[in-house]
Amino acid sequence: MKFTHMAFAAAAAALVGFASAPASASGTHAGGHDELAVGKAAEKGASARVLKVTMKETPDGKMLFQPAKIQVRQGETVRLQFTNSGENAHEFVMDEPAKNAEHKALMQKFPEMEHDDPNAIRLEPGAKGEIVWTFSKAGNFEFACLIPGHYEAGMHGPLVVMK
Repeated sequence: MKFTHMAFAAAAAALVGFASAPASASGTHAGGHDELAVGKAAEKGASARVLKVTMKETPDGKMLFQPAKIQVRQGETVRLQFTNSGENAHEFVMDEPAKNAEHKALMQKFPEMEHDDPNAIRLEPGAKGEIVWTFSKAGNFEFACLIPGHYEAGMHGPLVVMK
């Protein structure tokens, strides 16, 4: 079963008994809001610039994305096309750094958590996928692989949305 990050966090918190306030959902998933700080899923069929992103490991144990930095313009729609050319499963999550840190901590507790968030994709070795995204707000964001150990191995980078 797939969960959105926020729905899974709320369910996990309720199971362990430390949920003291209702969870708020974000993103364009069922029951959520239309937009995250980093933007929103683009409308179907939207015209978009293509940006190819590779996920992989290096022989010395580093894990990385190519390109290592993403820069887009506010209001721009981008078709992010992913290829996992590595030997491990990897994911791409784009959000505010603090939100990624929260998500990363949750992934440490629940490493097999599956995602159903519009700002994330998980790919097995050799797989391809895409996210079509409109970057509606300017700011400094982050993209990362939050599978335990991958962030620490270098699999994260800045995502700059310029005005």
